[in-house]
Amino acid sequence: MTILTTARLRLEPFDDRHLDGLNALNRDPVVMRYLTGRPETRQETSEVIERVKARWAEWGCSWWAFIEADTQALVGAGCIQHLGRDPANPLEIGWRLRQDRWGRGLASEAARTMAGWAFDDRRAGLLVSVCHVDNHASARVMQRLGMRYRGVEHWYDMDTSVYEMTAGDWQRASGHA
Repeated sequence: MTILTTARLRLEPFDDRHLDGLNALNRDPVVMRYLTGRPETRQETSEVIERVKARWAEWGCSWWAFIEADTQALVGAGCIQHLGRDPANPLEIGWRLRQDRWGRGLASEAARTMAGWAFDDRRAGLLVSVCHVDNHASARVMQRLGMRYRGVEHWYDMDTSVYEMTAGDWQRASGHA
């Protein structure tokens, strides 16, 4: 399992010590409104951690907890996982942050690092991202990352805006072409 770092964050694969912080994040109805539409219980968060640990073991990718370097607080989560949780699909990038950390560029900072890992370490040919069609803030992070709008598709039991980026796009955007 891989730990990633940015200027302000340490990305750690989910494990049991993240339960309290992840549950605080995932029980916030505003954070979850575009994801599941409802807060998550502590038991559900615990079950998610177990599934994520299994995916790391099986697939070598899944969800990270975002630990803020200055405070050591869990301030968000992000993933590189198979779209729709199906290994036949391309890799997907995603994120969520605590409300008190919105608007600080942390999602973009983490997304750049996760995308770099997906393309450079995992050798992904394509990276996609999906968000609820009304989640304009997340769509802006996708655009800042250099992803192109692909259209509206049905994923995770909802209509989503889908963005994508190829490895070549990433190389050009990150100055490696």
